[in-house]
Amino acid sequence: MSMVKIPNFNFNGSSLMEDLRKLFPALGKCIYVNTASNGLIPKPVVEWRREHDLQLMHNASEFRDGHKQHLDQIKGTISRFFGAKASQLALIPNFSFGMNCILEGLKKGQKILLLKDDYPSISWPVGTRDFNICFAEINGNLEQNIERAVQEHKPDVFIFSIVQWLNGVKIDFRFLEQLKSYHPNLLLVADGTQYLGSEKFNFSESVIDVLASSGYKWLTAGYGNGFLLVKEEARERIVPKTIGFNSAETFDSVAEDTRFMKHFEPGHQDTLNYGSLEQSLLFSEKIGVEGIYNQVEFLSNKAKNEFEKLGLLSSEILNRKNHSSIYNLKGDEQLFQKLKDENIICSFRGGGIRVSFHYYNTEADIDELVSILQKELR
Repeated sequence: MSMVKIPNFNFNGSSLMEDLRKLFPALGKCIYVNTASNGLIPKPVVEWRREHDLQLMHNASEFRDGHKQHLDQIKGTISRFFGAKASQLALIPNFSFGMNCILEGLKKGQKILLLKDDYPSISWPVGTRDFNICFAEINGNLEQNIERAVQEHKPDVFIFSIVQWLNGVKIDFRFLEQLKSYHPNLLLVADGTQYLGSEKFNFSESVIDVLASSGYKWLTAGYGNGFLLVKEEARERIVPKTIGFNSAETFDSVAEDTRFMKHFEPGHQDTLNYGSLEQSLLFSEKIGVEGIYNQVEFLSNKAKNEFEKLGLLSSEILNRKNHSSIYNLKGDEQLFQKLKDENIICSFRGGGIRVSFHYYNTEADIDELVSILQKELR
């Protein structure tokens, strides 16, 4: 199935940006600053999904006859987009599934370093298994806290979100490189769900050993899709337990023949959901990934400056040089409800108001949000 055709866009052209925003109908009825909760699906991807299901309805098993080739194509697109090898990739329904699979494959009793108050789909699966857990604090000194914890506790594995879901704190990749150089045996396992799609990332060039992500946030691909990347050298430390007949190469295969990454794909794979992820990535490439990343960075910097003027950011966030485009603003549930009443779609998280900006947002979105906040804070 081919990608639905869309015109070329230029983020610097206001009229063209308006055309782009029309491909996200929700933007016509609200100011949407909630991608950290749920990314908006582009209209062409929805049209592709409709065509996919019509073919499945009319052609049934004949349509599914080509599903393996389709899935290989999807893997090729994802691996190319994120600088990985297709052999390093497995398609998974969501990050949580992948995280549990990885943890089941790790030797029990190992010491695992976590970030305190990191996403529960990291902390809960680790905490309910036989591991020795230590923590580092998430604050303005995140990297120093991690280094201190590594020196003190000497963990075997460090599992973390690249961008924190509550406040948008982003780990410094240069720090990770330094950490890995000083502690080469430390297995780095990362959640990319709140990060991938917001700036350029190359898995092969990174020091991360294992990366998992859902696709429904910054990758704007809807629910039920994600992927897992595992470097070859990390596989000596992981013995996957998941398996199913879909993991087999042929009908004559036996369980012992299963390739490493196929352990994470035990059942029938959904070409609709995984195809949606591919189509969203192709959509991003069509409108220009550099433009996307530049727009996210621009909006993040503008938002930070405006929120600083209003005194809505903690000093820990203000003092960090590099931040994501997720911000947790000082404000109670009453202010949050007021924003909802004004058609500002955001989230109440961690005792504050979480707002997040993606490439389909504009300066005008930030200006309108700031204007309402100014009135309410007088």
